[in-house]
Amino acid sequence: MDYRFRPVSKNCAGTGKPLVPGSTCYSVLVERNGQQERFDYSEEGWKGLPADAVGSWRCIVPGLEQKPSVFSDVMALWQLFEQIAEDPNPAQARLVYVLALSLLQKRKLKLDGTQMLDGEEFLELSGSGGEGPYLVRNQELTETEIASYRQAIEQMANSGLEAA
Repeated sequence: MDYRFRPVSKNCAGTGKPLVPGSTCYSVLVERNGQQERFDYSEEGWKGLPADAVGSWRCIVPGLEQKPSVFSDVMALWQLFEQIAEDPNPAQARLVYVLALSLLQKRKLKLDGTQMLDGEEFLELSGSGGEGPYLVRNQELTETEIASYRQAIEQMANSGLEAA
């Protein structure tokens, strides 16, 4: 059976005060007059389960609507990649590499092969629409480093700043 309930309330059912994003919330499902209703309580307003409770759970009050991730927008990723890849600044090589990996996952870039130049491995890439070719040096980053660079790219995109 599939149950659908409204999302977390904006205000505490016990105190009437706004529920603070990131705070603990106690949600209770009650049945009244044959209808199931959801009530949400802050820690301050929580006095325990009501007698007519059908179920309860604890959750975190979600934050305000956030901008969608740049990694969910293929065109935004592509534009950032093209902007940075045009200027082969060594300081941005890792950012270009992480963008290239993300675009490979989203099938906007294709891996055509690899080549060795001066003892370093480069990825030969082309765009799914015929763009390129692009040579991106394999940075051999760890998963932790990739996550860190993804976060930096996200911050760049959300601040509206171009890559320095």
